[in-house]
Amino acid sequence: MKITHLFATVAICLMIGACDGGQRIVNRSPVDYVNPYIGNISHLLVPTFPTIQLPNSMLRVYPERADYTTELLNGLPLIVTNHRERSAFNLSPYQGETLHPIITFNYDNEHLTPYSYEVELDDNRMKAEYALSHQAALYKITFEADKPAYIIVNSRNGSIHVGENFISGHQRLSDNTNVYVYIEPQEKPLSTGILENGIIEASKDNAEGINACAAWRFPEGTTTVSLRYGISFISEEQAEKNLRRELKDYDIEKLAQTGREIWNEALGRIKVEGGTEDDKIVLYSSFYRTFERPICMSEDGRYFSAFDGKVHDDNGTPFYTDDWIWDTYRAAHPLRTLIDQKKEEDIITSYLLMAEQMGNMWMPTFPEVTGDTRRMNSNHAVATIADALAKGLKVDTVKAYEACRKGIEEKTLAPWSGAVAGWLDNFYRENGYIPALRPNEKENDPNVHPFEKRQPVAVTLGTSYDQWCLSRIAEALGKKEEAAHYLQCSYNYRNIFNEETGFFHPKDKEGNWIEPFDYRYSGGMGAREYYGENNGWVYRWDVPHNVSDLINLMGGNEQFIANLDRTFSEPLGRSKYQFYSQLPDHTGNVGQFSMANEPSLHIPYLYNYAGQPWKTQKRIRQMLKTWFRNDLMGMPGDEDGGGMTSFVVFSSLGFYPVTPGSPTYNIGSPLFTNIKITLSNGSIFEVEAKNASDKNKYIQSATLNGQEWNKPWFSHEDLKNGGKLVLIMGSKPNKAWGSGADATPPSVENK
Repeated sequence: MKITHLFATVAICLMIGACDGGQRIVNRSPVDYVNPYIGNISHLLVPTFPTIQLPNSMLRVYPERADYTTELLNGLPLIVTNHRERSAFNLSPYQGETLHPIITFNYDNEHLTPYSYEVELDDNRMKAEYALSHQAALYKITFEADKPAYIIVNSRNGSIHVGENFISGHQRLSDNTNVYVYIEPQEKPLSTGILENGIIEASKDNAEGINACAAWRFPEGTTTVSLRYGISFISEEQAEKNLRRELKDYDIEKLAQTGREIWNEALGRIKVEGGTEDDKIVLYSSFYRTFERPICMSEDGRYFSAFDGKVHDDNGTPFYTDDWIWDTYRAAHPLRTLIDQKKEEDIITSYLLMAEQMGNMWMPTFPEVTGDTRRMNSNHAVATIADALAKGLKVDTVKAYEACRKGIEEKTLAPWSGAVAGWLDNFYRENGYIPALRPNEKENDPNVHPFEKRQPVAVTLGTSYDQWCLSRIAEALGKKEEAAHYLQCSYNYRNIFNEETGFFHPKDKEGNWIEPFDYRYSGGMGAREYYGENNGWVYRWDVPHNVSDLINLMGGNEQFIANLDRTFSEPLGRSKYQFYSQLPDHTGNVGQFSMANEPSLHIPYLYNYAGQPWKTQKRIRQMLKTWFRNDLMGMPGDEDGGGMTSFVVFSSLGFYPVTPGSPTYNIGSPLFTNIKITLSNGSIFEVEAKNASDKNKYIQSATLNGQEWNKPWFSHEDLKNGGKLVLIMGSKPNKAWGSGADATPPSVENK
């Protein structure tokens, strides 16, 4: 059996959980547990695509289709330039006489791993095998011998050039961003040219515009064509250099084996024992997702930056982009800080370069290959800086403080906007909240997006947290006055807390509550007129930096716990159709809790702050087992390239960073009896959960680094040089463990 076939067979076996006559595979390496098909059918919105890529590499591909159920492939992929939205170029093998710029195929027997791909096309007449490196890849196409064999390459929107031994071209992605490709075959084509009106024009060697297309025809009887290609964001010439640097031959089996080894090294930083096979598959599949973004753009010491449209020297520090920070700051960045501190430092350095290159020194919020798209709300890159500093990473703190401060103070807080601050921002500075419009009141701030709206509660809560993070950075610089100012601003969430209802409630510019009000449904599509993608039940808990004060606002531990419990039991209030037609991001429901959207990720851990950590243990197991499964719908919502799956990784290991910016971790309920995490410095942090099982999910007692431990949290200091957390697990909750008043995880109010 060919090695690529073996890898693919392993991946499919993981989907069904058995192989070789029903016998489970033994001695799996970490990458063998990865099932890229998890979540390929979405509950409502965008599915989780089965990405083929080396960790954080520029070259990513996935099958060109809407989701797993799609019957046709739109050719073969060459590069994905956005982790879930764009696939550049189009490559189509073809047998027949009638040629088209873009050819769709029915397909069968698809096998996919993180580093390889195999699929049969056109009623099983052709087969494509694929393996990749960081900026170059190989295709091996097998044809039947009865018809002429062609390779067709479409630039979609750009230019294409063809020669006897190469096809090259570019595709335009935005006003200042192009992606380039250089392809060469191992077998010599019989004829070459530009494809026009179904005919190969041999007299032409270049074309430009929409669907500019080149083709090779191979001699009669050709049964195998091997192609290797390089990609670049700098030039076609650089794409060729990347190809020659990374691929010396056409040995696809060797390339796949190299990719396998790279993935095993990355995923092997976490090793687990115990748990079920499905638990391990979900863990390693989730861990693999955290390497999908951001991507390294450096090519031979240079990189293209869409933030100023120029090519720069990287001066020995790789440049990264494509990072939706609103999603990833919560868990993906803290996870990377644990396992690869140097890479996290390089990513933060990239942020600061982006801020400089944009000319305004504003910290980016949604840096992509095509620039900062400023999606979602708030400025959570400041949290990545605060978290890095709190955990001892090397950061240019002076530059970072200015970029974070300017991003909050000078850029508008209006969601999905990169405009200069306007009157809403002045109002926030003077009054400590974003004012809401009354029903039918017309928008009067031109910075506000017509669909995304003001999201006044979400923005007020998010900015309060950002300002707390900014206060931490100021304190690290010894800026006492600024630290005190932003610390005071971090309490602005109080200005929209409705004491009568116990919810964060929109308030108009005169200071009056918007009434009548339904915390499930008020706010229009996605509740954006007041919240953002999620309703008031989710944003009720969005004060991660000061949970102890939120407990006080709600009337103490008992009422706080009651409110949490009700969140998980409150019915939708309408039919599922009515609920999800208004709140399509708010899937993965347990009551009003949404496991499918990032603002909910910390909520199950909040019981730790109110003296009932056993309920955190119960909820975490409930969420992991209910919504994250080894099947095609095993993802409750938009996975967002590591934003959500990092929650799965942390929670499966037994702890979670509730408050990025605070060097602390909340303890949950690990799925495995033994966990070893190789930290950035090579030390091992171990979690031993004795007797852990599906039933034994409750902590009975604990020790941390040899000392008795009665707190549902620990500090980064406790693990950074290695250590061991030992948990004795049982089937019934020990309601006394970690419940003392002195055991509460740190908040602003009780640190």
